Amino acid sequence: MSQTKVKKLTPEQAALIPVYREKWRARSLSTGPINRSQAAETVKSAYSAIGLKAPEIIFVDRPYEAADLIVSRFNNPRSQLRSQFETKLRSPLEKQLRGYLGSQLETELQNQLPTQLEQRLYSQLKTQLWEPERNYLAGEISSQLPLQQVIDERSGEIRPTLGKHLSNCIQPELWAAYGSLLDFCISVLNLHHSYAKNWIVFQSIVRDCGWIYPYDKVCIVCSKPIALSADSNYRLHAEGTPAVQFADGVSIYAYHGVILPEWYGRLHPHQWQSKWVLKEQNAEVRRALIQGITYDRICQELAVTKLDSWQEYTLLSIEFDDDFDNAGNPKPVYLLKMTCPSTGFIHALRVSPDLESAQEAIRWVNWGIDPEEFSVQT
Repeated sequence: MSQTKVKKLTPEQAALIPVYREKWRARSLSTGPINRSQAAETVKSAYSAIGLKAPEIIFVDRPYEAADLIVSRFNNPRSQLRSQFETKLRSPLEKQLRGYLGSQLETELQNQLPTQLEQRLYSQLKTQLWEPERNYLAGEISSQLPLQQVIDERSGEIRPTLGKHLSNCIQPELWAAYGSLLDFCISVLNLHHSYAKNWIVFQSIVRDCGWIYPYDKVCIVCSKPIALSADSNYRLHAEGTPAVQFADGVSIYAYHGVILPEWYGRLHPHQWQSKWVLKEQNAEVRRALIQGITYDRICQELAVTKLDSWQEYTLLSIEFDDDFDNAGNPKPVYLLKMTCPSTGFIHALRVSPDLESAQEAIRWVNWGIDPEEFSVQT
């Protein structure tokens, strides 16, 4: 029986997109110890699905332990299987289901289901976890091989043999980005597919395993982190605790996607001090500090220059090298400070540094409406 292409969602189907997006987001962020017996069965099923015998399965608690094992035990890149799992297990299911979608609907679902997770959270995990481990692994392998086997003399690049060693890793959090789309197609759109075993194994890999390093006869399975958290925009984020942490203590601190040094990250933003903004040299970290401390506190705790005032509004400037002009010179940050007459509550908004008066700043904040036209001031 042929499958008719789906070109448009019903209102009921569209309403379920956030449900499936959150379902797979939660799976990608799952933490804690893995059930090793269950993970072992998943690995055996995965090997069976691509036509291979069950391997010896080695469990490790941390990514760098896996790298040490790879250095000491595996030298034949032809025994590496990550690409086979993608081409034989995941890709056929994905290709078949996508083929049942109209092009416009496919683009719509890709934008709403997997891409936020894949492009934001996964890119940060890749930068902060995968690439450092990759560099560590490259260094360890390089130290045990003659230089001519590591670096191509003509290009100066890492030789393909070594590159394969560094890329032989299945990362469930990346597969989860595809899972949301596949699950929606199967469970909501009821699209027929001929890869039932693949789909079961796909879900089990995301649910049961951490990073997987598959070889012909041996498979290394890493434990999941004990902490992994992100904000609503799929950026690594935690306040006062690591956004990512493994059992061996390897930790990453982040605030709304900005990676923080430990001395900031281990403190809750309420404990951050405004004076740190003046000393911090990294622009991204400085912006995160400002966001966490808030301009309200900065106005009260740092020396500011009063430029103008109008009723309960005050135009202020603070020079902490947060911005630069076309010549590369630091520009002061301008703030419009607002004090509630009845409660004394202070609120501050950043405004354009081109403004010269408090009334201009008020108009700028309120889309050109002059403050004298307000019927009620708040």
